Amino acid sequence: MSTHLPAPSISILHQEQTWFVIAKPSGIHTIAQAPKADKRKGDEVAADDVQPDGVDARKPEPSVESWLRAARPDLADLDEAGLVHRLDFDTSGCVIVAKTRKARERLRDAFSGRGGDIRKIYLARLEGCFASRVLSGSFTLSFSSRHKGSAKVSVHTRGEPETIGRCRWTVRSTTGNGAAATTLVEVELLGPGRRHQIRAGFAHEGNPLVGDTLYGAEPMGTDALPAQGICLHAWRVEVDGVMVECPLPAWV
Repeated sequence: MSTHLPAPSISILHQEQTWFVIAKPSGIHTIAQAPKADKRKGDEVAADDVQPDGVDARKPEPSVESWLRAARPDLADLDEAGLVHRLDFDTSGCVIVAKTRKARERLRDAFSGRGGDIRKIYLARLEGCFASRVLSGSFTLSFSSRHKGSAKVSVHTRGEPETIGRCRWTVRSTTGNGAAATTLVEVELLGPGRRHQIRAGFAHEGNPLVGDTLYGAEPMGTDALPAQGICLHAWRVEVDGVMVECPLPAWV
């Protein structure tokens, strides 16, 4: 049973005529989540859904979508308040929001590879380090449906075209030694993004993201790194030739 804390701070990074970019913090959903229904009592609030302080545990958790609906009433009629794409709960960084239905359709098509061009550049901190002379690389993998009963994505070296995800990466720095070593990489997604593409892809290659226990990483909790979340940040996004950059998180 969870207590719903205030939403982390959200801010607008850049505005254009038909779209804008916001900074999503880690620890918040992009899309609003439906309240948990009580299967025994329909819409009634069950006693065990109420916290000691009287808070209804079924209340939706904070989300970027709910923030947009409150802050931008002009987006109320748009699906998902104009959100063009989403980031995972623990991922921070740039999120694009459309101001009109036409702009949302165009930008979603660009994200899916059906037209237009959007560049997406991330920063990720990985467990371990690469060989001393390895400063860059890439992978092309198939990302298919989740494991049964798990949020994990299955990764294969081959698959149907609609499952293929590509990226290239560059090492920015390495810290620590031995089992404590971590590597900061800059990652650009090439073509349509796939669910957990960076997370599952690097785990498949043997270097899960720091804090990403879903894909085999050790739990975080050191003085140098945050105690929760994963080290993945949507750092830059380029739309219509305009590059927008999100401020860096502490773990960079």
